[in-house]
Amino acid sequence: MLGILVVDKPPGMTSHDVVDHVRRRLGTRRVGHAGSLDPMATGVLVVAVGPATRFLQYLPLEPKEYEAEIAFGVETDTQDAEGEVVRRTDPSPDLDKRIDDLLPRLLGPIEQLPPMYSAVKRAGKPLYAYARKGEEVERTPRTVYVDAFELIDERRFRIVCSGGTYVRTLAHDLGQKLGCGAHLSALRRTRAGKFGLDRAIPLDEVEAVRLLSLGEALEPMPIVRLDAVGVGAIREGRTIERAALAPLVALAEPDGQVFSVARVEGNRLHPQCVIPSEAMRSGLV
Repeated sequence: MLGILVVDKPPGMTSHDVVDHVRRRLGTRRVGHAGSLDPMATGVLVVAVGPATRFLQYLPLEPKEYEAEIAFGVETDTQDAEGEVVRRTDPSPDLDKRIDDLLPRLLGPIEQLPPMYSAVKRAGKPLYAYARKGEEVERTPRTVYVDAFELIDERRFRIVCSGGTYVRTLAHDLGQKLGCGAHLSALRRTRAGKFGLDRAIPLDEVEAVRLLSLGEALEPMPIVRLDAVGVGAIREGRTIERAALAPLVALAEPDGQVFSVARVEGNRLHPQCVIPSEAMRSGLV
């Protein structure tokens, strides 16, 4: 069994819970996901099955797009609705106008401090391990990119951003700039790169026939179809001569099944990730 699923994650489950569910539904252990969603969040979660897990790094998964609801006047320790309230403040009467004025300041490359309740590691431990003990440790800001931060209606926003962006921290930072505090009250991922809700399936509809092929999932990466000699060389880890215009290409067997991704250097293809022939035939690995 080999391929990619686009799942519509329900609320109350971790991304790992979704992986466990897919394992049970499909009867296979080798399942992984890309781009974690917090339990509170819903929406697009890309899941790989079988040897396809090795190709998650090559899928077109950015930018991420969300619909986020933000509650103003209330701060929580987790920056979202699952945390404990740490401060309440009455928002100003002209809140809507001030939001419109401030949103442009959260666009483009911005420095974002990872929240304490996150999986970012410090001294080998995730930050949430310190936070649960009431400890706050020094964190290093990192640069993320926000393409869009738009008010849809009332307190609902459309956000388009790079991977690794904490949307709850965007909500928190907006609240800080407004002076009234804020937290993320609901979040739905509507798109991860080329994978949108229009292609996402509910968990109870997960089955093998819903798997996307590697070739379909890797598009728009070019696909180079090889003959049997070329396939054999790539599977042995050797480079082959073939011109290509992209830095990375997917390699397919004569029947069109993608089995590798290769790096292009000049007129040579260097295999980066290869599925063994026995795995392609049996769905093992």
